[in-house]
Amino acid sequence: MPSTFFAPLRLFHVCLRKLACGAQWPSLLLVGVLSLFLLRPTASRAQILDDSTKTLYGPKTTLILREADILRENYKGVMVDTSITDIQQQRYWTHDSTYQQDLGNMGTASRPLLWQFTPQIGARLGRDVFNRYFRDATTIPYYDTRSPYTFIRYIQSSAGEQVFEISYARSLGKNFNVGVAYERIAGNKALDVLRKSGLTEQSNISLFTRYQTEDGRYHLVANLTTGRYVGAEQGGIRRQVQDTTWFNYRRARVWLTNATNRDDRDELHFSHTYQLLGRGLTAFHTFDWRRQTLKYVDPVDTSSFYPAQRYEFTLADDRADYRQFENTVGVLGHSDVVDYRLYARSRNGRLTTRTLFPTRTLGVTITDSLGQATAKRVVNQVFLGGTAAFRYKIFAIETAGEFLPIGTTGNSTLGEYWFRGVARVGPLSGEIASSSYAPTLTQDEFFGAHYSWNHLGSNDERAENRRFDNTTVLQFTGRLNQTIGVHHLEASVAAANIANLVYYDRNSTPQELDQAKQLLIVGARYRFNVGKIFLDNEGTYTAGGDGEGLRIPALVTNSKIYYQGSVFKSAVFGQIGAEVYYQSRFRGYEYNPNAQQFYVQDHFTIRNYAIGDVFLNADIKTVSIFLKIAYVNQGLYRTGYFTTPYYSGLPRRMQFGIKWQFFN
Repeated sequence: MPSTFFAPLRLFHVCLRKLACGAQWPSLLLVGVLSLFLLRPTASRAQILDDSTKTLYGPKTTLILREADILRENYKGVMVDTSITDIQQQRYWTHDSTYQQDLGNMGTASRPLLWQFTPQIGARLGRDVFNRYFRDATTIPYYDTRSPYTFIRYIQSSAGEQVFEISYARSLGKNFNVGVAYERIAGNKALDVLRKSGLTEQSNISLFTRYQTEDGRYHLVANLTTGRYVGAEQGGIRRQVQDTTWFNYRRARVWLTNATNRDDRDELHFSHTYQLLGRGLTAFHTFDWRRQTLKYVDPVDTSSFYPAQRYEFTLADDRADYRQFENTVGVLGHSDVVDYRLYARSRNGRLTTRTLFPTRTLGVTITDSLGQATAKRVVNQVFLGGTAAFRYKIFAIETAGEFLPIGTTGNSTLGEYWFRGVARVGPLSGEIASSSYAPTLTQDEFFGAHYSWNHLGSNDERAENRRFDNTTVLQFTGRLNQTIGVHHLEASVAAANIANLVYYDRNSTPQELDQAKQLLIVGARYRFNVGKIFLDNEGTYTAGGDGEGLRIPALVTNSKIYYQGSVFKSAVFGQIGAEVYYQSRFRGYEYNPNAQQFYVQDHFTIRNYAIGDVFLNADIKTVSIFLKIAYVNQGLYRTGYFTTPYYSGLPRRMQFGIKWQFFN
């Protein structure tokens, strides 16, 4: 076989290697174009074959299933997403599309910006600031495809933001599918840097498979994921007397110059079901093993940066390793009218923390021969839970809940639970949600080079380290979801009462709020079009979110307008438009990189700001691309904005992205 046959493949492989190593998009665009020209003869031959018969493979023959579908006995799957709407929206480049407060750059620590009810109970590590960059094993897509399927996504900005993802899946017979996926999310420094320098990098590899027996009674989905995150911590802008503006970017001085955070995660997860009596009675089992290892290192004396230094030791080398096994067994059933699921779950966890060379140790620590202090905590818990749903015409009732009995919940003496019930009548629905959950393992206990606390001891309220009570939440929500012609309205009103909230105070140490918090949350999204002009507006108003313990902006909105249509005899489908994000002023959380926590503060108010983007999206058969100018309004009103106290958002920049799907 002539060597020229492999030349396009070699060139394409070089392109992928450069992508993974962080090459800039102009050079990669050139390589990609050359690859297309070299691949053109082969592609032409493939097209002749297709034209002589008919197109057999495409989005309609490539379906996606998730674990939730398997546990609802829904095996039909949905088509892969080929739309171009929102491909330019940065919130959808990571694995959490909710609004987040971050440190102003791609890959940095973040937390949810708005209040949300989270049904999580039991032992939880509580180090979540990098969660949005790691895959959730329960939501990984599995495929049902008649032909090999390849997905490639690449996004690059002139400021160094980068997202690269490639996945491949194929069926090995009618009932067996396997796949592999790799992704990289990275960002370059924008503050205090003279030349290109990396700020964050996260990479993730996933192996996944789906299997079912010929008679359809047994189904299995499984995945193995491994992720590695490393980020340089800068500590925010260090204001200089001679500065005339906060937004000098590259000339700005920062607090930390050598601090690094690492977050390594591995997870093995699978679920399988077996029909005992048809779809009315099915047994299922879910297994999950996960490991999370964190390391914070600061070899420079920057102790003056931290809000409350507990040790005299100035250098930091703190580590935590959390391992957890979960086994869930139960039964489920499904019909056109009723769904149910009953289960029991065991959770076994072990947390080991360590700091090198402390000047003193806590009562729970042991100083070994290497000059390091370590602490270990073991958790064994058993949960009971279930779901039930009833549907009849326009009426539906859904309930779900989970309970952790007293005596297995570690620090709490009250037990833990969460419950959610929803009733729907046509476009209207009402929901009640309630939960009671213990503090995270990190809130209970932490010690390191700069901080230490232990809330596992006495419940004496006069004690400095008193034991925390369960946080309890009661929330009522009413929703309207109505479509009339081209008009789509989604509206909601929620009232939440939060008691015994555990939060991080002004010294970045955990505290329990004595007074209950009340929130009123009003949200709406309205979409409509006039011919080929589309408008999409959404907003959330929160009352009561700026007091002690909680910091939520009163108003967050996002508005988009775009023109949509086809050109070149319908060969190209495109969108051109503008988008504006607005956030009202609030005293945003400050960030502590050592403990990886956001904490409340009163000395810095993030001013209200608006970010305007203009974009062009295009779809050419299986290729989707976008060009976008982000923060196009910089300098029209202000020269910059803050996302977190002392962390400025990125300046105006160009962003480019491509999504390519192969179906054979």
